[in-house]
Amino acid sequence: MQAFWKFLPMFDRVLVERLAAETVTKGGIMIPEKSQAKVLQATVVAVGPGSTNKDGKVTPVCVKVGDKVMLPEYGGTKVVLDDKDYFLFRDGDILGKYVE
Repeated sequence: MQAFWKFLPMFDRVLVERLAAETVTKGGIMIPEKSQAKVLQATVVAVGPGSTNKDGKVTPVCVKVGDKVMLPEYGGTKVVLDDKDYFLFRDGDILGKYVE
């Protein structure tokens, strides 16, 4: 469980920062904002402690701060902190984690 500045997600929530969309192709062609694909990759910046099961035990979140994750195309709650956009997702909504 780690906090991002003064914001700590509750339960099994994960705060992520989406990676920037590509604005130029490899050939140098500028991509208009409307044509840019939605970025489904993000970096985890804060995680909650986890969810509580029937027995009252905490089930920890599957990701940790710094992990690169794949997000669903839709969903998440937009959160603005210090004029930057972040998104809150439940741990179970995250599709996968990139490993190096």
